Amino acid sequence: MLLAVDAGNTNVVFALVEGRTIKARWRIATDPRRTADEYAVWLSQLLALEGHDRSQIDAVIIATVVPRALHNLQVLAQKYFHSEALIAGRAPVEWGIVLDVDEPQSLGADRAVNTIAAHALHDGDLIVIDFGTATTFDASDYSGAYKGGIIAPGINLSLDALVSAAAKLPRIAIEAPKNNGSVIGRNTVDQMTIGIYWGYIAMIEGLVGRMKAEIGRPVKVIATGGLATLFEQHTDVFDVIEPDLTIQGLAIMYQNAHIG
Repeated sequence: MLLAVDAGNTNVVFALVEGRTIKARWRIATDPRRTADEYAVWLSQLLALEGHDRSQIDAVIIATVVPRALHNLQVLAQKYFHSEALIAGRAPVEWGIVLDVDEPQSLGADRAVNTIAAHALHDGDLIVIDFGTATTFDASDYSGAYKGGIIAPGINLSLDALVSAAAKLPRIAIEAPKNNGSVIGRNTVDQMTIGIYWGYIAMIEGLVGRMKAEIGRPVKVIATGGLATLFEQHTDVFDVIEPDLTIQGLAIMYQNAHIG
C-alpha cells in the first residue's frame, strides 16, 4: 500500500491508500524538528489501531510546503518503510500539467496536487478553494492547466491576529452564529462570531464571483480542507466538497508514475 503524506504549515496528514481508496488517515501538528523516529513510533501505533502494519507499506509519496520538514520524512520512508520517498513535482512524479503563471517554481505543492486531483475527478474550468493555514483559490482551465489564483489569510489566522491585537477580545470558537441569521450582534462574543463567520463567507463569495467574471465561462467550484463543511450550510458557492483532494492527488500522481 501507499503512504501519502501532505505536509502543510499547520498539520502533516498521513494517509494509507490502496489504489485510489483511502483506507485510513491521521494528522499531527507540523514541527520541522520532529525526527523520523518520532514519526515512526506515532504512526506505528495508529496503524495498529486501524488493524494495519507498517510492513504493508511499500511506497511513500510526499507533498510539502515546509521544506525543513522534508528531510525527516524522507528518513522515515528509508528507515522504517525501506522505500525512497517520491516527492511531488520531482521526477518521476512531475506535475504533468501546464503551470501557466509567472513563477511556476513558487507554486505550493499542495495547490498543484489539488489541481491534478480536481481535473481527474471533474471536467471543465475549475476553481479549487482550500481551507488551510491560508485559504487559497486556484483557477484551472478545461485542459487542466493551472492559471493562477489567490492567497488569503486562513480563518484561524485571521482570528488569531484579531485576538492578539485587541487586549479585551476573548478567544472564541469558529462556528456559525446562533442568532437566526442576524448580522447585528448584541454582545462581544456574538459580534466577533458574526464578523469572523459571515465576513469570511462574504470574502469567499466575493472572490469567487470576481474569478468567475474574469474567467468568463461556466466554472465548477470545488472546496477542500477541514473547514469547508462549516461554511457549506450558509452559502451555495460550492458545487462540491472533496475533503481529501490533496491525498487523492498524490495517489493519482503515484499511479500515473507507477503505470508509466
